[in-house]
Amino acid sequence: MQLTHLKKPIFKWQVSGVLLLSLLSGFALLATPVGQRLIAGPKPLYAYPFSLSLKSDNQQTVESAISFYQGRVQQRPEDGLDRAALAGAYLKMARVTGAANWYLLAEQEARQSLANLPFDNDGAVMVLAEVAQAKHEFAEAIRLANQVSGANSLTVVVTSKLAMGQLAEAETAADAMVDFVPALGSLSFRGLVRMARGNRAGALSDFQQAIAAEEPGEQRGSAQVRTFLGRLYAEQGKSEQAEKLYREALEIVPDYPLALQHLAQLETRQGHYRAARRQYSRLGRWATLQGVALQGMARVKGLQGRSAESEWQSAEAVLRSQIDQNALGHRRDLAHLLLERGQDQDVSEAITLMQTEVQNRRDAETLDLLAWALLRGGRQQEARIAIREALDQGVQDAGIFYRAADIETALNNSAKAKEYIRLAQAIDPTFDQQTRQRLGLVTPLVTPQ
Repeated sequence: MQLTHLKKPIFKWQVSGVLLLSLLSGFALLATPVGQRLIAGPKPLYAYPFSLSLKSDNQQTVESAISFYQGRVQQRPEDGLDRAALAGAYLKMARVTGAANWYLLAEQEARQSLANLPFDNDGAVMVLAEVAQAKHEFAEAIRLANQVSGANSLTVVVTSKLAMGQLAEAETAADAMVDFVPALGSLSFRGLVRMARGNRAGALSDFQQAIAAEEPGEQRGSAQVRTFLGRLYAEQGKSEQAEKLYREALEIVPDYPLALQHLAQLETRQGHYRAARRQYSRLGRWATLQGVALQGMARVKGLQGRSAESEWQSAEAVLRSQIDQNALGHRRDLAHLLLERGQDQDVSEAITLMQTEVQNRRDAETLDLLAWALLRGGRQQEARIAIREALDQGVQDAGIFYRAADIETALNNSAKAKEYIRLAQAIDPTFDQQTRQRLGLVTPLVTPQ
């Protein structure tokens, strides 16, 4: 039989063949990664679009690189480039494991590389710059990075200027980095600078563009930018969006420390104490963050109405040991612990720690902690100077505005205190005194016995 209403006759067996081919093509599509994504339905917020099986830096791959370059160096100990490559592998291991001893090995190998090859050895110079940054020697990190051209050197300049509170210069360097290569890393760090300056719209745009520009094999960068974006949402009280981003970051890089730390803080803020303890427990596997993790667990236990004295002592012991053993900078963490624990005899040490820290590091968070220490020590005018320097950077952080209100209250300036609280509420309408308690931004009102 023919279908005669068409200009050319089409037989039913031809129609059936077309339908069969269409069905077979459909089944073939469903067998592909694209088809599988269609079956799975909508992806979570800013879902990672690539296979997680693709090669990236992990402990096993970095160990292989270290073994390879160690063999090369043994064969040619006078070679500078092989030693620079080995130093770079040690630095990657420091990032992957969080163990401070790898920074020391990286620094030693980079210095020997430069002794063997003093010129045209950018790899060794960059290793020394990144180690200096890890040690909070930001001026030295910038000096070294300025000897090298390229996006990596600009990254060190941007993040070091950011830590020093030199935000205008940080943004200039970030703009140059994006102009040089508008990619995942450069856009992520410019977004971080813009967030520090209070430019939330610009930060959001940069983070979104960074995610759009990500490529396979950049898992750590992909996890990092989602954590940055999650923090941007969390600071506005948008907990649901923040949590999705932190969890997506942890899907990309399981146990990624920055995401674990922010997710633990978010769970604590929401009163999800068991979940917070789980995240802090995972964070504690990172040697350099063990003290921070223990402090978080002590905070959670106290919020549950239980005595946390042993946890505070353990956290303090770890932080002091880390300060004694290496120069990777835990003074701010220890000062925070001393202030949060709330013992009057600790205040003078906290002030000393923070006065030392701000000689190198003057970002808003550091200045806020200095202001807290000075306020606890009865030095309100100095506290006001410190917190105003933080606010002058443009930071949009409700906790810092609440600190400014505390200081003005202590100075009997209730009108200014109310203004700061109003500004804090405009930034994050969900932020209140309970939030401050849960985030460890104030001394507990009652110490559990």
